[in-house]
Amino acid sequence: MSAASVALPPESSWPAAPRAQLVQPSAPPAKVLTSASMSQALRTMQYAVRGSVVQRAEEIERQLASGEGAALPFDKIVFCNIGNPQAVGQKPITFFRQVLALCDLPAESGVDHPSASLLFPPDAIARAREMRAAMGPGGTGAYSTTQGVSRFREDVASFISRRDGHACEGRNVFLANGASAAIRMVLTATVSSADDAVLVPIPQYPIYSGLLSLLGAHQAGYMLDEAQNWAVTVECLQAAYDDARAAGKCPRACVIINPGNPTGNVLSRDVLETVIAFCVAHRLVLMADEVYQENVHEPGLSFVSARKVAIEMGERARALELFSFHSTSKGLLGECGKRGGYMELHNIDPYVQSQIFKLASSGLCAAVPGQALTSLMVRPPVEGEPSHELYARETADIRQALAERARLLVDGLRAIPGFSCNDASGAMYAFPAVELPPKAVEHARAQGLAPDEVYAVSLLESTGICVVPASGFGQAAGRYGFRTTFLPSTDELRRAVRHIAQHHEAFCQRYA
Repeated sequence: MSAASVALPPESSWPAAPRAQLVQPSAPPAKVLTSASMSQALRTMQYAVRGSVVQRAEEIERQLASGEGAALPFDKIVFCNIGNPQAVGQKPITFFRQVLALCDLPAESGVDHPSASLLFPPDAIARAREMRAAMGPGGTGAYSTTQGVSRFREDVASFISRRDGHACEGRNVFLANGASAAIRMVLTATVSSADDAVLVPIPQYPIYSGLLSLLGAHQAGYMLDEAQNWAVTVECLQAAYDDARAAGKCPRACVIINPGNPTGNVLSRDVLETVIAFCVAHRLVLMADEVYQENVHEPGLSFVSARKVAIEMGERARALELFSFHSTSKGLLGECGKRGGYMELHNIDPYVQSQIFKLASSGLCAAVPGQALTSLMVRPPVEGEPSHELYARETADIRQALAERARLLVDGLRAIPGFSCNDASGAMYAFPAVELPPKAVEHARAQGLAPDEVYAVSLLESTGICVVPASGFGQAAGRYGFRTTFLPSTDELRRAVRHIAQHHEAFCQRYA
C-alpha cells in the first residue's frame, strides 16, 4: 500500500504534543572569548591615529548630528588626526576618476557608448580600453593574479626605473591594499620569534608598533634628533641596536619613513647612505616607507629613494635586502578609500619571495580598483595628451596649497607661547612640542593617562579640533605634544591655529 492511500484521522483528534521541559539557566553562560581568553597581543595593541581621542571625536560628532550637542562651543569636528585629504576637501584628480569610471562601467555604458566621447576625453577612453584589456573579461569585479594585474605591475616597474635611473622588473612588484597591507606582509615574513627585534624611528607611524605588538616581536626604537630637525644618526641607530642585543633580542630589520610621519623631515642622500651602510654592516633588512615621496614642500629639498641610493653605492650596498612601499592614499592623489599601493623587492632571496607570494595568495589579491589607480598614479597623462593640461594644473594647485598650509600651520604653532615646532618639509603633518603645566602632568598620571592625551581630549572638547597625542607615536621622556595634519582649507586652518592658541592659554590657566 502506498503512503498516499493511508487514511489519517482528522487533525483535531490528534493528541496534543508534550510540552517541552525547558530548564532556564540562572545566568547566561560564560563567553568563550573574553578579555582574558582572547589574543592578548591584540588586546594590548595600540593604534593612536584612531585611538581614544578619535573615538571621543566620533561620539561628539554623533551628538552634533542628533542635536544633543547644541550646548557645545563648536558646530563641527575638524579631523586633523589622519592624512585623509579628500575627507577634508581635496578634490580627486579628474583624469584618474574618469578612467576608473570607464573601467567600472559596462562597456556598452562606457567605452563603447556612442556618446562616450561627449563625456570623456579621448585619452581617458583609450587608457580605459587598455586597462580593461589588461584586467581581462571580469574587469574590476574579478580576482586578479596574486601579485596584481601584470600590466599594472609593469607600469609600476617602469615608474621606478624612470624615478631611480636603474631598471626594475615587474616580477619584483606586489600590488597591495595600500602600503599598510604590504608592510604587514613583510613584517609577518620577517619576524620568526618573540626574540626578534625591528629598529623603528621614534617618533614613528603606529602601524609599526601595532603590528610588532601583534606579532609578539620587540620594537627597538631609534630616537630621531628633534634639535636637528629630526635627524637620523648612526649613533641613534647603534644605540637602539645595542639596547636590543643587551635585552637578548635579535635585530632583524630597520624601518625608515621618508618623508617622515609624523615628523615631516626629508632624508638626504647622505643620511640614506648612512642607514644603508648600517643595515649592511649589521645584517638588517631595510624597510623603506616612501608613501609621501610626492609630498616635499621645502624649496631646495627633493625626495631620493633608498633603492636608488643603494644601487649607486655599488659594492658597499650589494648585500642590502630592501623592501620599498608606496601608496595612492597620499601624494597628490589622496585616494585613501581606494586602497591602492605597491611594494618592490630588491635583492630578496627567491625562496623568501616565494613565501611572501604564498602569504599574498592567502588574501587572493589586492582590490582591483586600487590596482588600477596605482597604475594611473605611476603613469599619469603626459605632455601632448588631451588630459595633460588639466592634470598638470590640478596637481600644481594641490602641491602649492599643501606647501602654503604647511608654512601657515608651522608658523602659527610656533607663535603660541609654550609651543615649538620643526619645519614640515614633507608629508602632511606638523608635530609640535607643547609645554604642559606640572599640575596637568600630575593630574593625567593620577588617572593613568598620558599627559598629552589629556591635553588632546581637552582641545577636542573645547574647540572640536581632533589631533593625535604625540605619545601615540613615541617621543623623548618629558616631551609632550601632538600630531596634526595641515590638510583642511586655508581658512579652516587659520581658525584652528587661533583656537589652539586660545585653548592652550585656558588650559595652562586651569592647571596653574
